Amino acid sequence: MSEVRLRTEIWVKAQIRRWFAAGMMAVVVRHGDDHAGTVLIKLNFQGAGVAVLSQARDLDGNRVWHRATGPEPVAEPEADAYIDRQVGRDPDLWVLELDDAEGRHMLDDPVE
Repeated sequence: MSEVRLRTEIWVKAQIRRWFAAGMMAVVVRHGDDHAGTVLIKLNFQGAGVAVLSQARDLDGNRVWHRATGPEPVAEPEADAYIDRQVGRDPDLWVLELDDAEGRHMLDDPVE
């Protein structure tokens, strides 16, 4: 029997509230499919570059996050170009932007 998964819309709302409660600024840049849309997080280091975290599932169906733009922050136009390409491939995609100079993301799932 497959595991019941939380709707993307509910997960996004909870994560945004969690970030706000920690004093972090976050916004939904692009609203994807409410039920099963994949999520990209644009992590803005406030002048020190940007990283994009891409949601995926491992072989067991658990959520993991990949550093889609590489291990180090990149220039914002490079991150935006990556996001635009992904949106072109997946119209159900969510994009969240999180501003944190320290690069904190507070995600419970592994970031690889």
